[in-house]
Amino acid sequence: MKKRVVIAGFGDTGLLVAINLGKDFDIVGIGPKPCLVSGQELGMRLTQPKAWKKDYLMPFSRYKQLRGVRTLQGLITAIDPRTTTVTVRLHDDSEQVEHYDALVISSGVTNGFWRNNVLENTDSINQNTDRASQQLLQAQLVAIIGGGATGASVAANLAARCPEKSVYFFFSEDQPLPGYHPKVRNSAEQHLLDAGVNLRPNHRAVIPDGFQCDRFTTEPIAFSSGQDDFNADITLWAVGKMTPNNDFIPADMLNDNGFVKTDPFLRVDGYDNVFAVGDIAASDPHRSSARNWGYRLLGHNIHAYLDGRNISMKRYESPRYRWGSIFGVQGDGLRVFQPEGSSFRFPNWTIRTLLFPLAVRTMIYKGIHKA
Repeated sequence: MKKRVVIAGFGDTGLLVAINLGKDFDIVGIGPKPCLVSGQELGMRLTQPKAWKKDYLMPFSRYKQLRGVRTLQGLITAIDPRTTTVTVRLHDDSEQVEHYDALVISSGVTNGFWRNNVLENTDSINQNTDRASQQLLQAQLVAIIGGGATGASVAANLAARCPEKSVYFFFSEDQPLPGYHPKVRNSAEQHLLDAGVNLRPNHRAVIPDGFQCDRFTTEPIAFSSGQDDFNADITLWAVGKMTPNNDFIPADMLNDNGFVKTDPFLRVDGYDNVFAVGDIAASDPHRSSARNWGYRLLGHNIHAYLDGRNISMKRYESPRYRWGSIFGVQGDGLRVFQPEGSSFRFPNWTIRTLLFPLAVRTMIYKGIHKA
């Protein structure tokens, strides 16, 4: 009888863990959506929703390696390590209990309207995606608050797609992209300027009381850094106000900030058969296991644990700096920035002929059925 692996959170990272576990286990993936709703590429999602949906909104049935994987749409309400079970409230409000031999916590974080832990159907996901895009594209003067990759991506993509709009990008440091290599920050800053974005460094916006940064606003923006209020037609808040999706996780598994404590092997501290990966996992200061092949290492370590080969487990080592594409596909192709500050570019002609069909769909996802 196959051993069972339950994956608590079936977004970008949980899906990739399931794909990398292969066919050796009975895998159950649990999440609030009936399909993959990627948290990646918000700039493209808001400015080109139809194109974004082709690659980042995908029915689970299209992933070849998920054949045999049981997916449950619902929210986990409890983990019981004593009985090695999780309790799930399904989308129809019924309850179900699932046993596990190994549990993966990959429930991620809630961060704005684009990454949430809400039960939704496919129609509402499509409607909300289109509605947010229309709201942004109808505005003429747009403010984006927050200097991370999400804010930079939206600012660059909006300015490039709609050069007639006034796009203002406010951030609290001298340059955008804290946590990235200084060379990357310089390069990204120049890219934003070239795209026509109005950069406003050293502006720390005041988050209104009780506001979760989960919607656009139209009220004037106030700054605690001393500048005058700013009026925009619409404001996107991408300030990194993350709430870990941890309501179902026992308190002794969490650190003081609500993220899951992990050891160097991405196991939850004190629990040999519970693992954590992605934005929920306190694996390193940047919680970067979602973006540094953490899912691949976790697949190896779960195999090792369930096969009784703990000695062969691999350690997760994070880079010093963040890395990635930041802006997504642009007019000159896709540029990927590296942890040491260098970058390389995929020319536009390779995006649809090589990068997505071969590197992404075949190598990373190990095969996707045609729509």
